[in-house]
Amino acid sequence: MASSNFIDYVKINVRSGAGGAGSVHFRREKYVDKGGPDGGDGGRGGHIILKGNAQHWTLLHLKYTKHIKAEPGKAGEGGRRKGAQGKDVILEVPLGTVARDAETGEQILEITEDGQEVILMPGGRGGLGNDHFKNSTNQTPQHAQPGEPGGESWVILELKVLADVGLVGFPNAGKSTLLSVISAARPEIANYPFTTLVPNLGVVAYRDYKSFVVADIPGIIEGASQGKGLGLRFLRHIERNSILLFMIPADSEDIKGEYETLLNELRLYNPSLLDKQRLLAITKVDLLDEEERAKLSDQVPVDVPCIQISAIIQEGIDALKDLIWKTLNEEQPVQ
Repeated sequence: MASSNFIDYVKINVRSGAGGAGSVHFRREKYVDKGGPDGGDGGRGGHIILKGNAQHWTLLHLKYTKHIKAEPGKAGEGGRRKGAQGKDVILEVPLGTVARDAETGEQILEITEDGQEVILMPGGRGGLGNDHFKNSTNQTPQHAQPGEPGGESWVILELKVLADVGLVGFPNAGKSTLLSVISAARPEIANYPFTTLVPNLGVVAYRDYKSFVVADIPGIIEGASQGKGLGLRFLRHIERNSILLFMIPADSEDIKGEYETLLNELRLYNPSLLDKQRLLAITKVDLLDEEERAKLSDQVPVDVPCIQISAIIQEGIDALKDLIWKTLNEEQPVQ
């Protein structure tokens, strides 16, 4: 996904269609000059609908479509003929899309499955024709219901990447390099911070034709939970991952300190993120000699499964895949 084409946040104005008016009509035929009321109902206004599409990875197609309007319903007609429904507008979005009210920030809906359809803004109901209002004391009602107005609102659509494993670490921790080694994804890689500016997804082939999805989340910096850098946009994508794989380079001056800082940023952003299963990979171990490697075990946290890897020389990669697969398929304790 090219950075210029990856859009994970759009604000749009949606307006559903108004319902059609009910008809005031009386039956009139050659030999029936005083027939009863036969006004039909108005048609429903068009809905605004969100539909999940697994082939979409970005909200780019909605970036320049600020106003989306559905058709109104048609008015009812004589002979109890109902007005036509207004045409629905279906917006296809990537899986992991969340819709929020732009004013309150309240979540309206989320799309998590391919083909899932949810009404974002319902169309107005059509009005009842005068046929519904006849009774023993009023056999010729001269009124019908107007259609209900459609709804209108500004809505924020946010994309939260769906993946089995999210790679969490400071910039230049080796996340993109690992993703390029274990999957067919080809993220931009360079030896400087913030090479990755958008999430990258890769499908990792495992034994016996099994697979799992890994997301390379752009690097977190201290203060990201308060919006420093692009922190909030980065952290949003971590919410939908089953496992968080923390990555810290072996040449870090304080591995435990980096790990605690990353945990703290997640805690400040959303405490529920700490309920997710966590793994720790010490990367770039090819930079250390045997004596330095032996000392690593004293520097890593003891409360998280840890593995040493080097994506460059392919060391520990198969063992990492085994650990991820085992963790993904462990039975979760009942909360």
